[in-house]
Amino acid sequence: MPDTPHILAINPWIHDFAAHDYWARPYGLLMLTAILREHGFRVSYIDCLDRFHPKSSMPSPHKRYGRGQYLKTHIPKPKGLEDVPRKYSRYGIKKEWFLEDLASIPIPDVILVTSIMTYWAGGVRETIQILKEQFPHVPVILGGIYATLCFEHATQHSGADRIIKGQGDRIILQLIQQETGYAVQPQFDPDQLDTYPYPAYDLQRTITFIPILTSRGCPYACDYCASRYLVPKYQRHSPEYIYDEIMYWHNTYHITDFVFYDDALLIDAETYIIPLLEKIIRNNHSLRFHTPNAVHVRAITERLAKLMYQAGFESIHLGLESTTFSKDKRYDQKFVESEFQNALNALKSSGFHTDQIAAYLLAGLPDEDPYAIDDSINMLLSIGVTPLLANYTPIPHTALWERAKAVSRYPLETDPVFTNNSIFPCQKEPFSWENLARYKRLMRNPIYSCQMEATKQ
Repeated sequence: MPDTPHILAINPWIHDFAAHDYWARPYGLLMLTAILREHGFRVSYIDCLDRFHPKSSMPSPHKRYGRGQYLKTHIPKPKGLEDVPRKYSRYGIKKEWFLEDLASIPIPDVILVTSIMTYWAGGVRETIQILKEQFPHVPVILGGIYATLCFEHATQHSGADRIIKGQGDRIILQLIQQETGYAVQPQFDPDQLDTYPYPAYDLQRTITFIPILTSRGCPYACDYCASRYLVPKYQRHSPEYIYDEIMYWHNTYHITDFVFYDDALLIDAETYIIPLLEKIIRNNHSLRFHTPNAVHVRAITERLAKLMYQAGFESIHLGLESTTFSKDKRYDQKFVESEFQNALNALKSSGFHTDQIAAYLLAGLPDEDPYAIDDSINMLLSIGVTPLLANYTPIPHTALWERAKAVSRYPLETDPVFTNNSIFPCQKEPFSWENLARYKRLMRNPIYSCQMEATKQ
């Protein structure tokens, strides 16, 4: 029997004007490594974004519920963005640390690289370039969100030997067999999520929190979101599976902070999230839960809000978009003004403080008046809700893509770097950085831009 292949999984650097570890982990890549490990493969993992690298001197991992700043190194701005009045950086570990980490592991048989935001393609490209220099004869397979949404660009510019669209977990064993000749029979069913292993979070040097994904895909179809394109079929774990997963990480690694990655966590609450929360409460676990991907306002009833509070939800992020509740102003709102107020009242009466409740406001949409969001910011502040800007990212294969291309001051189709939400690529001319400064002053809080693409790959 041949030696079991050695698979190296890489989470690449970020190239951007700004990046923050806002409960970000490469869920899809760590799921692939878990599948491979469960099937007997030797796996190694290097995270180029590792805030807790042995040579780093970052603050305690337990501050801010596990969130924090990435190490960054200033690099030249991409061509075409030289006029942006902000510094551009490589976020993540230093290049020499990466080279030392690569030299410390056995030569792999296959290298897997993930990709997240489309406009982080530069970080993917630099990471793969170094991998090819160190392991010139080892095939590099690129997957993830950028690879799926910008397949042609990734094929031409990433440097990977192979680009994979869509859900890699469904074909990962076949891919490895094609590259190595080593065949195994799947021990899981892609159509039954409860047959999957837990993602290999234990491969991280330091586990500060655990992302939880109760489902794949999204039952909604917002005009700006590519979730339906990335994962066409909506699937869900059973509440029992999710409870067991939470308990595994809590009991084995003493994790208390859990972050729901779902796009639609509260859908069918009576048969799903409510039984899950009741079981957590019944067993008296001291846990904290966070919802950075936002929860839908309409689902929040007095009963559910009370259970969320009792179960240990520490931060509630609401998917609001705008406080203008007219039909012609909405791209995705699934509720009316009274429902937003009812949800807010339910949360506050259940015990949530105002500093625990935040709402995402979409900014920079095509044809948007740059001053329109001011009223929304002021309205949320007046009722005790923290506004968080969700800067619009133009995304291929979404309903808004064609309109975004038509109004943008950048050639969006030529390079995904121009879709960067930090530069408000679709805001009306003349664009002014003063708008962003004004938003910051109004909000009185740090801005954490919502990732407007699905980030579960």
